[in-house]
Formats: sequence, structure tokens, C-alpha cells
Amino acid sequence: MKRIARIGILLAVAASLTGAAPVRDHVITGEDYFSQVWLASAAVSPDGRYAAYVEKRWDKVADKRLTELWITETRSGKAKRVTFDGASKWGIQWSPDGKWLYYAGSQKRSDAKGAPYDGKVQVWRMPFGGGLSEPMTRVKGGVGHFKVSADGEALYYTTSTETVVAPWKGLKSTHSSVNYGHGVHDFNQIWTLDMTTWRTRKIADSGRVISQFAVAPDERRVAAITKPDETLLTGEGWSRVDVWDVDSGTMTTVTPEGWRKGHPSPYGWLGALTWSVDGDALATTVDFDGYPSELLAVEWQQGAPMLTQLKRPDRVHVWGGLRWRGASRELVFIGEEKARRHIYSIEDVEDGEQGDFNQLTRGDVVVDHYSMDRKGRTIVAAIGTPTEPTDLRVVSKSGGMTRITQANPQVATWRLPQVSIVSWKGEDGASVEGILELPPGYKPEDGPLPMLVQIHGGPTSASTFRFQYWIYGRGIFAAKGYAVFSPNYRGSTGYGDTFMTQLVGRENDIEVSDILTGVDAMIARGIADPDRLGVTGWSNGGYLTNCIITKTTRFKAASSGAGVIHQVMQWAIEDTPGHVINYMEGLPWEKPKAYRHGSPLWDLAKVTTPTVIHMGEKDPRVPLAHAQTLYRGLHVYLGVDAELLVYPGAGHGLRTYSHRKAKLLWDLAWFDHYLGINPSADGPQAPSPAK
Repeated sequence: MKRIARIGILLAVAASLTGAAPVRDHVITGEDYFSQVWLASAAVSPDGRYAAYVEKRWDKVADKRLTELWITETRSGKAKRVTFDGASKWGIQWSPDGKWLYYAGSQKRSDAKGAPYDGKVQVWRMPFGGGLSEPMTRVKGGVGHFKVSADGEALYYTTSTETVVAPWKGLKSTHSSVNYGHGVHDFNQIWTLDMTTWRTRKIADSGRVISQFAVAPDERRVAAITKPDETLLTGEGWSRVDVWDVDSGTMTTVTPEGWRKGHPSPYGWLGALTWSVDGDALATTVDFDGYPSELLAVEWQQGAPMLTQLKRPDRVHVWGGLRWRGASRELVFIGEEKARRHIYSIEDVEDGEQGDFNQLTRGDVVVDHYSMDRKGRTIVAAIGTPTEPTDLRVVSKSGGMTRITQANPQVATWRLPQVSIVSWKGEDGASVEGILELPPGYKPEDGPLPMLVQIHGGPTSASTFRFQYWIYGRGIFAAKGYAVFSPNYRGSTGYGDTFMTQLVGRENDIEVSDILTGVDAMIARGIADPDRLGVTGWSNGGYLTNCIITKTTRFKAASSGAGVIHQVMQWAIEDTPGHVINYMEGLPWEKPKAYRHGSPLWDLAKVTTPTVIHMGEKDPRVPLAHAQTLYRGLHVYLGVDAELLVYPGAGHGLRTYSHRKAKLLWDLAWFDHYLGINPSADGPQAPSPAK
């Protein structure tokens, strides 16, 4: 298998050099997933001539993805790998003269007795073009976030200190081996390292947790998103933006008391802090579960901060990547619109006003992240399309794109699925869309196919219009002869604010209807075989899988990943309960009927669908108890064929090679067995008897 993959890569590279189109004769396999390379942390050099980025490759022996730094020329696409240690790296930043690359990372040496080689995160730098990386920090316990100053003479970073606060401070300090619900915190401090004198100075110690921070280019001010403790829960409505005056050390909260009152929900997450070049404007986002994200600007006028909520078109959902463009007051961000993700901007954000709204990229593209040079002229973005995997592309003034990396040349020989957008009418007449993947070479006259319904998470998210091979169904199942249907049901992003918010108060209702009417549409169009339907999803997709198998027996197999089964339990034990409160429109004792209606547990007795259940052992977002409850109900009490896979040490996402491979191969075998593609002799030979 490895030899065949290597030959495919060599043929693809040779074809690209000669200009000949490679032959797409390779049928995608399960092992091909681990041949893929992911690009992250792209950063354009100050002069726009180069782009540095992190490349992530799977390593079976290490049981994880190893990371390396690369640099490519933005004009020629000539790339060079500049690190070879495989150690973790992220957050690339250039020095303003372009001579150094800074990054956060951890390195572990067996003989290390302390920092910087004890495996804790430190800030490192290496000379442009390659060479040995040197540690810039040697902080015991490591550092958190970091920023290089605009003049390149200082390094800012965060540290943490465990603090015990009242009440019961004495008992909690004495019995420190106990884990407490509150009162013992890792509070953060902001430090600066003068890279001329090599002396450090503490800038801020707020007695709070710092989620992220940003330094004004002139270094007069440092802004931070802070919250009262380190739990994610306190980011939902308890977070705020604090700004320190560096010279005086005074701190001002620029999101004043009551600033959330005009929001659709009090449970919003602050993020994406970014300063304008003049240091007099700060922008941030507020993200919600169930509601559109908001853009905020803070401007200093006569020395006082003024907070303004910016406007964006109803159709565009703010996805991330907030930055000011060069020295202007043009605010740039990634937005989601109808299964595409583009780069957008708002001009002339100044004095509480704003100018024109622009779309900077064009076509059927999905932008994952981007970077700009100092002047904002050169934009390099990680972009995927329906026929090409994600690569770095230079974006022209007209919105065109030139690819400057080829991270996955082997894909040029793969027989890719046919990816298209499909639409249908929901029960209430609303227009709903989704992504449909069909096998390579499939024609309508070939007749109906077994169909896998792959449901995205969130639900404040969307399935995107691009080629995607991942462990949750897309890419591989179409290669094996399935139709793969990924509905962007009510509540999905990019289809307008109303479409998104219609899910609030209607979970396990309107979105399930959208999915099932979409399945009916695919059957009516001759695409799906009604007798060979499967359903799968992860996170909210797992929750909706659990809901769907309680609504109908038409699905012959299901894979539920990290899915909620009981909404009260979810509110009680997950790390972001504002999610549940938003969708249930209140607390459990305020809306008991809503919590019951939103919980598939109460209809579990109706399930006949064989279900494989996946869950991370340490998942804080959808804790293990949900999977155990579902498994016990199906396997022990109802006699439904069910398997429970608990991934040791895993959180809400699977991170290791072995875990991802197990998930992928189990799902392939499960659906093949029950939908009749290639039944495994290892699977059950007859349905489990009802108990």
C-alpha cells in the first residue's frame, strides 16, 4: 500500500513538471486518509515576498501528526522545508525586518531537567531560510500566548500562576490535593521581554484568566479578553475586553457593564482581538450558539474608548480571521455564505461609522485561514475547492487566486467524488441546501445508490462545498460506491440570520424535518435507494443521529459520534452550558418541556437501527455519560445491535493516528455490512434478539 502511494505521488509530481494531466486511476482507500497533509498558521512576510506555514503529516509510529515549518515564495511557489524535528509548532510570526520567524512550540529531551526542553510550551525563533531554532523564553511551566512587537524589539507573552481565593481559602490551600469546583485558579499575567537588554517586565496581572491578547503597534496599549476563571463556561457571558495603558499600568474595561444587554443571548464568546496600525481602534468578535456572530469596534476618542457594533449583510456569517488591512481602517474577516467561505472586508470603520462591504475572493472556494503583508497588499489564503484539496493561494485584487503550494500531489491521481450542491423544500416550504457526493463516473442511469446521510456538527456551522476526505464520511464513502448527503439544515450558518435562528427553541424538530425531507428528495430524484440508508454525525451531528433513529426505522445503520442523548444531563455536565440554554430558551427548571422534547432518550424504545457509538473518554463538550446511556439502552434493554467505542484519553475530537483509523474503519465496516456493499464475515451474522 505504501509503495503504491509513493508511486502515485511521483507520477503526480512528474505530471505537474511536464504539464501533462495525471491519470485519475487511484481508488481512494482508508489508508489514503493518512497520506494527507494539512496546512496551518500561514504568515506572509512583511514585504509580501514569502509565506511561512506549518505542515502537518501523520506519523504512525508517533501515533499523531508531526509538524514542520516551510517557507514558499509568493510569486514562484518555490517552497523549502526549514525544520526537521517534528515538534509541535503554531502561531508563526515574522520579525518586521523579515530576518526571523517566531513560533510557539514544545520540545522534549529525555535528559532535560527544566525549561526549555521539558515539553512545556515556549517561544522559539529561527533565522529566515532555516537554521537552528533558539528558545526565546525559558519560563518554568511554559508560556501561553505570545506576540512580537511591531518594531521587533520586544516579545510579549502570558504566564500563569495558581491562586486560591476566598471563601474557604485556608482549607483549600491546606488540602491542595483535592480538585475543587471553584476557588483555585490559574490566573494569567502578561510579560514583555526586551530583546536588546534581555530583561523582562510584567505588564498586567489582572487576577483573571486571559483567553487571548493583542499589542497595539505603537505599544501604548495591550488588550486582552479576560474571564473570571479557566473554565470555558465563564467565557459565555462572563468574558470582557480589558485594555492596559503600558506606561501607567492602568486598566480599563472597554466592554462596560451592561454591554451584552442588546445581544440576542447573554451567552456570547469574545474572540479575534486585533489592533489598527495607529493603535486607536480595536476590533473583536462575539460568537453565539444559535445566533449570528457580531463584529465590534472600540475606538479611542479624546482618550476615551467608544464601543460600536458593526453591520454586515444578513447572508454572511462571520467565521473568523479578523484583521485590519495595512494602515487603513478596512476590517477584513472570513465569512460563510451558502456552503462557501470567502474573505470579506468593511471599509472606513471610523468614528462609529462604516463604509462599503466587499468580497475579496471569488468562486466556489472555502477559505480556512489567511494572512496579509504589512501593507495589506499581498493576501495568502489556505483555500479548498470542490476538485482540489486545500493549498495556499495568493489572492489578486480582482479576487482571482494563484496556487503556490501543492501539499497533496498524490490527490492528482485519485478518482474524486462528484461534489455538487443540491436543494429541496422543507416541510414548511423553506428552501434548504446541502452537499451531495456521488461516486466517480456515476451517471443517473446507473440507478439508486446506498446513501449515507452525513450530518455536520455545531449546529452553528455548515457542510462546505469542497473536496474533503475526513474520518466522518466525506471522500471515502463515495469512493466505495455510496451517495453521501450532507444537509445544511435549519440552524446552519451562511444561509441568512432567519434560517439560522429558526432552530432556537426547536431542536429535535425543525432540523430533523429538514434532513428527512432532504432524504425524501434524494430518493425521489433516483439518487438514493430507500432500502439502503445510513446516517452518521459527530457532536451535534451525533445528537441528530440519535434523534433521527428515534423518529424513523428507515435507516438500516447508524454511527453516532459524541452525541447528546439527554439535554438536562448535557446542561449539567458539559463545559459550555450556554449552548443548551440558548436552544432550550431557558434553564431546565424554567423550560422542562423543552428539555424533554429536545432529548432523544425518551423515544429510545422506538429504535431498531443498528448503531455504532463513538466517544472520547475525556470529552468535556459531550461527556461519556451520553454514550454510555445510549449504549445501555440499545444493547442491554432493547436488544438493538450496538457497539460502544470509547477512545482512551480522547477529548471532543480524535487526535491520534490509531483512534482516527479505528473510527474510520469501524464506520466503513458497519455501513458496508448493513447496507450490503461488502458485508464483513467478522460482523454479526443475524440480528440480535430482542430482550
